[in-house]
Amino acid sequence: MMLSPLARRITYVLLFETFAIASATLLLMSLSGGEVHGSLPVAAASSLAAVVWNFIYNTLFEQWETRRKIRTRSTALRVVHAMGFEVGLVVILIPLFMWWYQVGPLQALKMEVALLVFFLVFTFVFTWIFDRIVPIRREA
Repeated sequence: MMLSPLARRITYVLLFETFAIASATLLLMSLSGGEVHGSLPVAAASSLAAVVWNFIYNTLFEQWETRRKIRTRSTALRVVHAMGFEVGLVVILIPLFMWWYQVGPLQALKMEVALLVFFLVFTFVFTWIFDRIVPIRREA
């Protein structure tokens, strides 16, 4: 299946977030011992928070790179970039988990770490499958 670059990105995000919310709901249900109706809203809110944070973080990071005239990202800079994103997401999601599930900071951190590890694997597998089904269209 070949899509234009814009259609491919939109399809990727819609499918990724749909599967992400469903998967996160199941994981959060397992971690909290709750029901679907108790974890679906927080999974959706977490997904929305990740998308918004991703946009804000990458905008700020790219502005920082521009000010410092950084043209290419070294491996070290990519690691710093990824860690900065995840730290920001942890700061956003821990209070949400504490409030929603009425748990302490340590339990909320455990939930966030479980999601982080899960999404590391999920993103790799999802992107690999998506790239096989919907390859990147290369101009000749």
